[in-house]
Amino acid sequence: MSADETLKLLSKQWCNLQDLMKLANVGRNTALKIRKEIKMDLLGKGYTLPNNLIPMCEVVAKLKINISYLQKMAYVDDT
Repeated sequence: MSADETLKLLSKQWCNLQDLMKLANVGRNTALKIRKEIKMDLLGKGYTLPNNLIPMCEVVAKLKINISYLQKMAYVDDT
């Protein structure tokens, strides 16, 4: 997946399972585990979440995605 495609996914407010599978480059079962970890953490902090969605900012934090690096790579690809 290119930097542009990754940034387009990251620009969403909510992350579904398909997006998580693409971002983490994992299968369905592993993505379900990651989603469950994030969801349990947020529910423990008192947040309520829509069904089957998690905030994209939490996904970025969990996967340690470097957005500034992706932006630089996308810029380089455009030139």
